[in-house]
Amino acid sequence: MTERSNEEWLADLQADGPQRAEALEALRTRLERGLYYYLSQDRSDLKNYPPEDLRHMAQDFAQDALLKILDNLHTFRGESLFTTWAAKIAARVAISELRRSRYRDYSLEHLTSGGEVMPGITSLAIAPRQAPPPEHHTEQQDVLKIIDEAINTVLTERQRIALVAYTVDGVPIEEIARRMDTNRNALYKLLHDARLKLRRYMESQGLSLDYILDLF
Repeated sequence: MTERSNEEWLADLQADGPQRAEALEALRTRLERGLYYYLSQDRSDLKNYPPEDLRHMAQDFAQDALLKILDNLHTFRGESLFTTWAAKIAARVAISELRRSRYRDYSLEHLTSGGEVMPGITSLAIAPRQAPPPEHHTEQQDVLKIIDEAINTVLTERQRIALVAYTVDGVPIEEIARRMDTNRNALYKLLHDARLKLRRYMESQGLSLDYILDLF
């Protein structure tokens, strides 16, 4: 197949059926290849990682990047190749995740649900090296309560199950799809819709994504 134009990428990714599935797979493969090169060649801090581990990391980052790209298709202005734009998003995802990974050291096994859909949401998979000041911690808890409320009231049951499994528990896309008796492309759409609902709800509460990221 010849290389897609910017317009063809946008049309195919927003289409239905096999056309969209083929575009998603083509983009995921391209992103994964670029990310593996970045992880294996440009990151000196990962030089001792086995190639297989780097491949798994590239796969995970590519999946995360694909979701972010789908969420932001409307922001693509055509000032560069679509694939260049997508690759930059993937690189930012990888850099962000690698930075955050320094603070990830927790387990959900010891947490009890207490009737909440997202037990452990208050950790957000982050364990800061130093505890935040009391007023900062209070602000974090207030925001987390709003997030928990949104997840429990705004999302459908399937959206909640998928989002918690993917975001909190880190279950691979393929495994979530298998357990939910669906396919990967349908799951991408489910997660995309869930994130869009959450974003709109948070914005309705006066909370921007940048503010939340800065807070944590």
